[in-house]
Amino acid sequence: MKKTSVYLSDEESDGLRALSRATGRSQAELIREGIRRVLRGKSSKRTFHSMGLGAGDGSGARSWSPDELAQRRLGEGRAG
Repeated sequence: MKKTSVYLSDEESDGLRALSRATGRSQAELIREGIRRVLRGKSSKRTFHSMGLGAGDGSGARSWSPDELAQRRLGEGRAG
C-alpha cells in the first residue's frame, strides 16, 4: 500500500468525517472504496429504464395537431 495526500474542501472533509462516524469505518477506508468505485466505472455508468416499458401496442405515439386538439376541447363544452 502507498501513502498519498488529497486536498478536500471543508464540505467534503466534514461529510467524510460524518460518514466515518456513522458507519464506523475509517476515513481512509471510505476514500479507498470511493477510488475503487471510480476505477470500476460504477460512479460514471448509469442505466436508464423507460417508465412506459411494455405499455401500448408498439405502434409508437399517435401524431396529433395542437389546432385539432384545441378545436375538440373547445367543442366539448358547447351544447349540441
